[in-house]
This record gives sequence, C-alpha cells and structure tokens, in this order.
Amino acid sequence: MGVQLFSPQGMMQPVPYHHVAVASGSRHVHVAGQISRDEAGRPVASGDLRGQVAQALRNTARGLGSAGAGFSDVVRLTFYVTNWAPERIGDFMAGVDDVAAELGLPRPLPPASLIGVDHLFEPDVEVEVEATAIVD
Repeated sequence: MGVQLFSPQGMMQPVPYHHVAVASGSRHVHVAGQISRDEAGRPVASGDLRGQVAQALRNTARGLGSAGAGFSDVVRLTFYVTNWAPERIGDFMAGVDDVAAELGLPRPLPPASLIGVDHLFEPDVEVEVEATAIVD
C-alpha cells in the first residue's frame, strides 16, 4: 500500500497541503470529526485555537492508529473552524506545527480543506478534524 502526495504544476503554490493524493490499498479508514477533548470528554485548550488544533489532531491520530493506519496513510483531511478569519491562520498552523513531528504528519499535509463555520456542537469547540485513509 502506498499514498503518493503531490501538487501538479499549474496549481496554486505554495500551500501548506498537497493538492492531490493517489492511494492504493483495500481498506478505507474514516475517522469521524475529532475535537479537543480528552478521553473523559473534558475540554482541552478552551479558548486556544492553537491548542485545540493540536489536541484534535492527536485524537485523530488515535482513531487512525486504532485501525492500523497513520497520517502517512491519510488521503484527505477536513478541518472545521468556528469564527474563521484569515488572521487566524497563524494560530491554526502553529497548532499543526506543534504536533507534526510527534504524530508523523507529512509536510505539506495531505489534501485538506479548512471550512469556516459559525459554531460547532458545543460552545467551547473551535476545531473539528475528519480524516480519510487507505491501507492494505
């Protein structure tokens, strides 16, 4: 199994993610939206976008790992962020940078979307991350 990540010539450069992922494998792993909560459901990093991004990615890694996958198998990430504004990108990317080495996040990231939303299901939740991976 393998995931090939690339950004073809003629597509916007540079971006913090690859534009295309091509994967071969037989099992699809879909990790539901992960937020910044610990295993007991307690909020982690309330009011801190950077910390919430990091914790949501840690939880995503746990979900992937439970299915025998890792971020090297991910072909798609979707981030939902409340009250999004372009000036928040620094804190968002800092959260990614904080855990990239720890979690084995490829840099640039796999194909990803960041979608700004008014709110998520709880008032303290600022970030939700979904992942799709392909493994043998």
